[in-house]
Amino acid sequence: MKSLAIVVRDDGYDKLLTPLAFAYLQGSEGTQVDMLFVNWAVLALTEEGARQQRIQGEHATRDAWVREQVAKAGLPPDIYDVIQALKATGNVNFYACSLAASIFGVNEDNLIPEASGIVGASWFLNDKAAQAEHCQYF
Repeated sequence: MKSLAIVVRDDGYDKLLTPLAFAYLQGSEGTQVDMLFVNWAVLALTEEGARQQRIQGEHATRDAWVREQVAKAGLPPDIYDVIQALKATGNVNFYACSLAASIFGVNEDNLIPEASGIVGASWFLNDKAAQAEHCQYF
């Protein structure tokens, strides 16, 4: 696969970990991966938001255990560190949805440096998702 577009809508450590792991696996193999963070997930593109991600719901009490297992599997246990590892592949771009950014208070001042910017969803869908060989939605 040469290109992959991923739309991420949910936050929470475990809900972010899956699309980030998919992006890491493909990016490490040379696939160009473009990720759009919408709704609550846009907060993960701020350093504070990325570092505050926790498992929610019925598995919330197992947050520390999951992080240990993630580290044992070879991934950094912190979401921001995963994002940095993804960026280091040279194949993964992170975009914040402009509407979500407006709603949830994400702007150029608090956007992580690894992000490629704040963009409109239509731009992402037309320029990235429609051009990608495969699209995923989480």
